[in-house]
Amino acid sequence: MAEFERLLEADAPAERRSWIVETLVGTFSELMERDPSAFRTKFRKMAADPFAFYRGSACLFYADVIRLPDPWADERTSRVWIQGDLHAQNFGTYMDGSGVLVFDVNDFDEAYLGHFTWDLQRFAASLALLGWSKALPDDDIVAFVERAAASYLDQVRIFAEGNSDSQYSLRLATTEGTIHELLQQTRLSNRAAMLDRMTEPEGYDRRFRDAGGVRRIGAAEREKVEAAFQQYLGTIPPEARMRDVAYTIKDVVGRSGFGIGSAGLPAYNILIEGRTEALENDIVLSMKQGNVAAPSRVVTDERIRDYFLHHGHRTAVSQRALQAHADPLLGYAEIDGVGYVVDELSPYEEDLDWQELTEPEEILPVLDYLGRAIAKVHCVSDAQSDTQLVQFQTEDAITAAVGGREKDFTAWLAEFALRYADVVRDDHRLFVEAFRNGEIGGVKSTAVDD
Repeated sequence: MAEFERLLEADAPAERRSWIVETLVGTFSELMERDPSAFRTKFRKMAADPFAFYRGSACLFYADVIRLPDPWADERTSRVWIQGDLHAQNFGTYMDGSGVLVFDVNDFDEAYLGHFTWDLQRFAASLALLGWSKALPDDDIVAFVERAAASYLDQVRIFAEGNSDSQYSLRLATTEGTIHELLQQTRLSNRAAMLDRMTEPEGYDRRFRDAGGVRRIGAAEREKVEAAFQQYLGTIPPEARMRDVAYTIKDVVGRSGFGIGSAGLPAYNILIEGRTEALENDIVLSMKQGNVAAPSRVVTDERIRDYFLHHGHRTAVSQRALQAHADPLLGYAEIDGVGYVVDELSPYEEDLDWQELTEPEEILPVLDYLGRAIAKVHCVSDAQSDTQLVQFQTEDAITAAVGGREKDFTAWLAEFALRYADVVRDDHRLFVEAFRNGEIGGVKSTAVDD
């Protein structure tokens, strides 16, 4: 990877520091201006360690990776549905549209169309950072990447040779070990407990509790949200519609305090009736402004960009493409001409926790499942997506690009993981220095405003 060293590692520290600042400001300037406090929080979280920095800087990853050659990208494999921010912590459980608990890729805020390798590169580098944080040697990290890549390619091959990719899922009946245990623990969750945590009784009904991150809204703002909600109802697929009574609005609040990736994005929680008038069946919806997907900043294909009405629409369409049985309440709307994505806040969503996974023999079996989960979202997507954007079988395209060179592919991915993780660790230090010294315009590094 001589080009890698020439384009990234050869940057002088001062030049790289400026590049980091320019990329972050160019990406987030509008949101930083709207809510500088949220971005102070975001950047402080990113400053915690290299992995946290990596999670919050997908824009920097794409600004870098687009400058590197991709020997596996061709006319088809550069135009597939991707999750867009595929790091090791973006996997978890959810209840699919058919009522089955599954383990899968999650968080589709950055989903778009691009090189299939971008998901794998971002994931592989995150494994290297995770391994480094656990003081594991490079040989173990290479083994991690190779295991995940081999599982990915094996599952792609299975999809290419069969015709049941949309039926494949990682669920209780098809998993063992850590992933199976996570699914079992998720079964203990329930809607009533979540509702009791988020809401409180008001007479014979429910309303949202006043709590951190909850904002009461005025009549004019609520009117806008309710108008957007009516738009949203028209975007639910007909086969997923409940009876009209289910969509009766009970309460609306503004929301803030999201994680690293969603800082500064306006959002609302909407409490609706649910399938019955019983209070334990109430449903909480999230209506969040769609962010500009990081891959969209480097993909120049106008056919892709022009297909989407807005980033709320893009997020919903992408998620439906990447999940075989997406949330039946998934949809989109507009408020003041800005796109919002709408989905259910489910009690059955649990992220994979890496804290207790410390030894290679514990991690490797998990990576087998993660590789297959990535293959599923890539290959199922062509069956679920709009054929105007993907007019081929993704598994066939990937097999044609990699077939017979699997070892070369896994070696290329492992080398990228190690090299880019080194870059990220250096970038983290440069970012912290820049932030502490007030070099990121629009966001002060101190808690005291002028």
